[in-house]
Amino acid sequence: MTGFTVGDVVTEGTFHLDRGSLVRYAGASGDFNPIHYRDDVAASVGLPGVLAHGMLTMGLAVQPVLDFLGAKGRLVDYGVRFTRPIVVDPTDGADVTVETKVGAVMDDAVRFDLTVTYGGETVLGKAQVQVVFD
Repeated sequence: MTGFTVGDVVTEGTFHLDRGSLVRYAGASGDFNPIHYRDDVAASVGLPGVLAHGMLTMGLAVQPVLDFLGAKGRLVDYGVRFTRPIVVDPTDGADVTVETKVGAVMDDAVRFDLTVTYGGETVLGKAQVQVVFD
């Protein structure tokens, strides 16, 4: 693949989640686990507050790559390791920062490495997306 250099930043941005985001995601996904919308339930199981859905976090993190690709390429592999929850404050919500760097350039594909943070700490480890270009 030409035009990509390992280490280049190709996207970066901050995305805001609020309790409304969690409600909309729950409705779309069918995941109505109360730790994602009820502070009392989250506290009863030892959580510091209502948590963003893991799959919502994954989707939010990969969206900039998809926007960057447009119709020029296809995502063929995506994996992450969940390292920390995102606590969505009832008033302030949560800001999630995503940076995409070129991780590897292969003959037929490019691997992008995502750095996904909340409150200055990584929330998705080994977040990698492999794409092929048409």
